[in-house]
Amino acid sequence: MPENTVTSINGTTEPERLVARRDYLERLTNAQSIEELWQLHCAKMADYGFDRLIYGFTRYRTATSLGDPEDFVILTNHSPEYVEGFLGKGLYFHAPMVRWALEHEGASSWSILQDMIASGTLTESEKKVVEFNQRLGVSAGYSISFKSISPRTKGAIALTARPDMTQAEVDAVWAKNGRDIVVMNNVAHLKILTLPYAGPARGLTKRQREALQWVGDGKTTADIALLMGLTSATVEKHLRLAREALNVETTAQAVLKAAFLNQMFVLET
Repeated sequence: MPENTVTSINGTTEPERLVARRDYLERLTNAQSIEELWQLHCAKMADYGFDRLIYGFTRYRTATSLGDPEDFVILTNHSPEYVEGFLGKGLYFHAPMVRWALEHEGASSWSILQDMIASGTLTESEKKVVEFNQRLGVSAGYSISFKSISPRTKGAIALTARPDMTQAEVDAVWAKNGRDIVVMNNVAHLKILTLPYAGPARGLTKRQREALQWVGDGKTTADIALLMGLTSATVEKHLRLAREALNVETTAQAVLKAAFLNQMFVLET
């Protein structure tokens, strides 16, 4: 059955799926907030049968840790029950596909879980994660591990298929559309890295952000007080509150973390 086509303004025809993909990428790259981007991306992945997503990114990875969970960028449309168990209770730390994502780059079918189970390579903690996932209908899907931009960063996304889909059906969808899906997720990931992300209780007020920006420009407290029309004591208060919001000890660390979270020099919308 031939694919439906759309006639463009210059008279040429294109398959509808190509037009839809281009429209999605245009809207995604123009998104002004993570919330807007995530809504677009979830809707697009649902078109392929992936109705639940969980994205994670850390800038503070070490050889033995992924860093403080409060510093993770986490985006998901999973149910509160799933989020509480997988993230809140730390099951993610023992998830086999998380382990795969940390050790690899690219995309992987969740069919490898069956290979892990059959070969007896899963630990007891990993088996508990698999059981938890299956109980909540997280049993078929794909994971994408993004290329790291430094040894301390890592990002990945888990695409969970609808509960009525088998892994064989998911693999068939991937055989046809996998390259497109990987490209769209790569673009979404790169766009997320450019957008402000506050996370839990990490948002800065306009005054706190402005004070940190002046510190980043090398200004002293006295300089900042003059520039902002405040007293030095008030500037110190804004900087202290910024440190508390970002959970750091020094103002220099606050500047660095705010920059990492794209909360520096933010255009007011």
